[in-house]
Amino acid sequence: MIHSAYHAHLYFDATTMEQAIALGKQANEKFELNPGRVHQKPVGPHPCWSQQLAFNADQYDSLIPWLDEHRNGLTILVHSLSDDNYKDHTDHASWLGIPAKLKLEMFM
Repeated sequence: MIHSAYHAHLYFDATTMEQAIALGKQANEKFELNPGRVHQKPVGPHPCWSQQLAFNADQYDSLIPWLDEHRNGLTILVHSLSDDNYKDHTDHASWLGIPAKLKLEMFM
C-alpha cells in the first residue's frame, strides 16, 4: 500500500548520537526532508533516543535505499502516516537494521 507521507525514525544512544545526527543532516541536505528534533530520551512509542525524518511518497524509493546504505549499523523505523497510528507502527512499518520493541499500548 502506498501512502502519501512517511516518517523514518533514526534510533541511537549516547555512543551513536553524533553518527545519527550526521546521518539526519546528510539525508536532509540530499533529499530536502523535514527533520524533527533530536530526542535524547524515549518519546512516544519509541523505546530509545531518536530523530524523525518526515518525507513523502515521491521520496520513498530513493531515500530508503540511501538510508539503508548509509545507516552504518543504526536501526531505523520507517512507517506510513495515516489516520491509524497503531497500524502505521505495525502493519505499515518496516525496519532497517534490528527491529526494536515499540511501546504500542499508547495506541490502544
